[in-house]
Amino acid sequence: MSEMLTAVAIIFIIAAPFLLIANRYELPAPPLLILAGIAAGFFIDEVVALELAQFGIALLVFTFGVGIQLSSIEPVLADSENVALGQILVVGLLGVGFGVAFGLPPAEAIYLGVAVALSSTIVATSLLQVEQQANLVQGRLGQSIQFVQDLFAVGFILIVGAGVLALDPIVLQIGYGAVFLIAALFINRYVFDPMGRLAGGSDELMIVGVISLLVIFVGGAAAVGVPIVVGAFAAGLAVRHDPSQYLGLFNGLESIKNFFIAIFFVTVGALVVIPFVQLPVGESIEKLTLVAGLVVLTMVIKPAVTTAILIYRGYEARTATLAGFSTDQISEFSLIIAIEALLIGLLTQEVFDAIVLAAAITMITSAITHQYNEQLYRLLANRGIVSGRHDKIDELSDVPEDISDHVVILGYGRKGRRMVETCEQLEQPYVVVENNPALRDAVRVGCEAYVFGDAMEPYTWEKANAADARVIVSVTSSPAVSRRLLDTAYDATLILRARDEASALELLESGANYVAVPDLLAGEQLIQHIKGLVDGELTVEELRADGIAALESEPVATGD
Repeated sequence: MSEMLTAVAIIFIIAAPFLLIANRYELPAPPLLILAGIAAGFFIDEVVALELAQFGIALLVFTFGVGIQLSSIEPVLADSENVALGQILVVGLLGVGFGVAFGLPPAEAIYLGVAVALSSTIVATSLLQVEQQANLVQGRLGQSIQFVQDLFAVGFILIVGAGVLALDPIVLQIGYGAVFLIAALFINRYVFDPMGRLAGGSDELMIVGVISLLVIFVGGAAAVGVPIVVGAFAAGLAVRHDPSQYLGLFNGLESIKNFFIAIFFVTVGALVVIPFVQLPVGESIEKLTLVAGLVVLTMVIKPAVTTAILIYRGYEARTATLAGFSTDQISEFSLIIAIEALLIGLLTQEVFDAIVLAAAITMITSAITHQYNEQLYRLLANRGIVSGRHDKIDELSDVPEDISDHVVILGYGRKGRRMVETCEQLEQPYVVVENNPALRDAVRVGCEAYVFGDAMEPYTWEKANAADARVIVSVTSSPAVSRRLLDTAYDATLILRARDEASALELLESGANYVAVPDLLAGEQLIQHIKGLVDGELTVEELRADGIAALESEPVATGD
């Protein structure tokens, strides 16, 4: 125990300056944390690093389970299942074949196939946070693909945890895993809300209760001989994902997640064995050859397979490509599987080291590809390497063919709903453009004409007949979307939204007719309320009643 505490202390002492650099220069943290881990690896024993990695990954998997909101990924889950299974079959078999061609026994080559087939939930979630919070299709696709893969990984971990390739222990392990998952879903559905009511609104009690659930599930897994990562994943699924009701709880868990994310990336770096430094020349060349094959399969083949399947399923090229980029890393579950196999003697140290080094490389490069994913997509699209289909847009949209002189409303959040209501009151034709899978049913029910598509793709606007529109209103503050609308040079009056005054002025200078700044508008409304109170035109009771009425009139929704 003291050795692990010492290792954690070393990790944070070495990681601190790397985090300062990342914060100072606005760089992605994961690559620098992995580099910090490589430096820390010279001071941490490998056995301690392996144990720390097991606990760290288990706790991270718990936080991922907590963050899963099935309702938000359900609309794209069927497509995600196809992509996940396609990745596992195509990329996994290529990985196994590569391992056998490299001279590895088939039993070891299987672990290479698993390593390249699975994508990192932790890396992708941290990189796709903006897309997921904005409820963009590519973000939800990435999250749901990794969720399906994680379920597969849990099953594979249970098989490896059996220790032998015999039917009885494998069935027993899978049975235990199923019991944990069923128990988690039961708690999520029937126990969690009563537990919240018993807590009486206390965030501290809720956090203690959730941590207690984690301890019970992990302890139960350890007691029956199931890998603790399975118990941690089930514990995460047991927590009801409802940030609006349990805001303090999720804020607290977010801090815990950030803590273990740092430990995870540093631990990955600490497990890296550096060729030519810690290995002789011959072994280094052999290892680098194996690592290069894993990296190519992970960074090139896997995103290509993902993109191809999604385009085949009818998604736009941009959505499919960006979702594909989110899979270009080796999963933390692959590392857990490799660690379990190493500890029970099913995997040699050389192959394990190659998987770890490939994981570290792909986790670093994934941060880079995500940062420049839009430029990479445009490069591929301009060269004709990727071209999408419009089946999904055509299937999910409903726009009259002869619509013209209408209002195009980009976004069906709170402000989008108000604009729809206003257009209907004025009997003004309109088309809503939305990209959030969770709002599909609401749009179908609440809108007369709508398009489900990526605002960055020309066909979305063609489907909305934006060329004949009278007004185009964007309620999203995405700079990329605003620039896209400005570049199209439609004849319609263009109303955009910006996060701040400086951005608003830039958009106005670029050709926008009007730019709304939410904070500025809210400030002006607040001033009017205060003036009304001071002048006696508005009472406190009226102000409160108006505020409650405005809040109650808004349905619960994501976005603006």
